[in-house]
Amino acid sequence: MGYQWYPGHMTKAKRMMQEDIRLTDIVIEIVDARVPMSSRNPDIDSMAGGRGRIIVMNKADLADPAVSSEWIRYYKNSGINAVLLDSRCRKDMQTVSKAVTEASAAKIARDKRRGIKNSTVRIFVAGIPNVGKSTFINSFTGKSGAKTGNKPGVTRGDQWIHMNGGRDILDTPGILWPKFEDETVGLHLAWVGTMNDEILDMSDMALQLIDFMMDRYKDILFSRYDIINDGLPQDILGMIAENRKCLKQGGDPDLDKAAQLLLGEFRSGRIGRISIERPQET
Repeated sequence: MGYQWYPGHMTKAKRMMQEDIRLTDIVIEIVDARVPMSSRNPDIDSMAGGRGRIIVMNKADLADPAVSSEWIRYYKNSGINAVLLDSRCRKDMQTVSKAVTEASAAKIARDKRRGIKNSTVRIFVAGIPNVGKSTFINSFTGKSGAKTGNKPGVTRGDQWIHMNGGRDILDTPGILWPKFEDETVGLHLAWVGTMNDEILDMSDMALQLIDFMMDRYKDILFSRYDIINDGLPQDILGMIAENRKCLKQGGDPDLDKAAQLLLGEFRSGRIGRISIERPQET
């Protein structure tokens, strides 16, 4: 099936983002550490211009740490400052704060030459729906101004959040791009919960996730669901249903229920720390 989702309000949000980014000095882009490339908005590169850039790989606690380290090296070699983060952990924000200080150094120095002593650094925070952008902002600022939720597109409208130390944060609605050029991008975003499950085929998604894990994380999959024998993805899903008592009346495996269980446990990290994308695949 196709994985495309672009609510009407996001067309307006993209236009507003183009206007708002001109008001800021630094662009922080929040991505999902499990799918760093798919969760980046390709429009940001052209919109950011010469502004300071930081990529925050959020939900790093759910990703494979070895693969995440590869991504940090990849971004560093590309001249981009990237940091790993669990946005629920306040102590991790010190790393982000240091990155902001480095990215804003040129702007502050320029202001000092102009005689501006108390320079304000304006930070644009962008991220696609459900990537943890609002949770990041609340943790980073120590405030609860940004709306959070586990459904895509929960942020409504722009809002400035003022911080001590001469920093202003601009929170914006999370937006997806109109059409994924690569169908794999849509699938990866669907796996991590960026898209609305109500319009997706959960069973099909689960079968494709099993196929992926059989190739990359077979031991984790088999251990989590007490699977002993190999098989096709539909066979494995049936085993998950039986081992987790996802059964219909009469005792037949309930594959739809098993699919929801698998996807839910993958998204929450209960299965284990899994990365879907690797730098060498870019």
